[in-house]
Amino acid sequence: MSTSAPTSTPKRTRDLSELLVALLLVVLGAIVLVDAARLPDVAQRGPVGPAAVPVVVGLMLLACAAFLAVDVLRGGHGEAEGGEDVELDAPTDWRTVVLLAAAFLANVALIDRAGWPISGAVLFWGSAYALGSRRYVRDVLIAFALSFITYYLFGQGLGIDLPAGILEGIL
Repeated sequence: MSTSAPTSTPKRTRDLSELLVALLLVVLGAIVLVDAARLPDVAQRGPVGPAAVPVVVGLMLLACAAFLAVDVLRGGHGEAEGGEDVELDAPTDWRTVVLLAAAFLANVALIDRAGWPISGAVLFWGSAYALGSRRYVRDVLIAFALSFITYYLFGQGLGIDLPAGILEGIL
């Protein structure tokens, strides 16, 4: 008599999906290593250049892929999600997914034309709306505050100029 809990996914499908994750890790590791090899050494100071960290990350991705593949081929498998606040049998809330995607795509469409302060506010407000908030005035005020704060933090703190769009010259 088996003491393991039955799973809804056949073993062959589960093993294939876990091997595909290992393959994805190999591809990502290879991409990171190729990109690291293409980095110029103009910023190198001392024996460690700018490619050191990406090379370590790429090698670690390849090692994780190898360990995962060996484990799966030896019969190991990932455990099912067992979070206490997660309903595993609940259907996907496609409305929320579509609304979040729409907010993101609106941000992408608006960022060059309207600028980050406006497109970011659309993104933040759309995300709050998609996730269930119905306090419209408060959400709009918070969205604009967040977008302007991130605009200035990126510009002043990180030296990354986000597009100002229609507010060019004002900001």
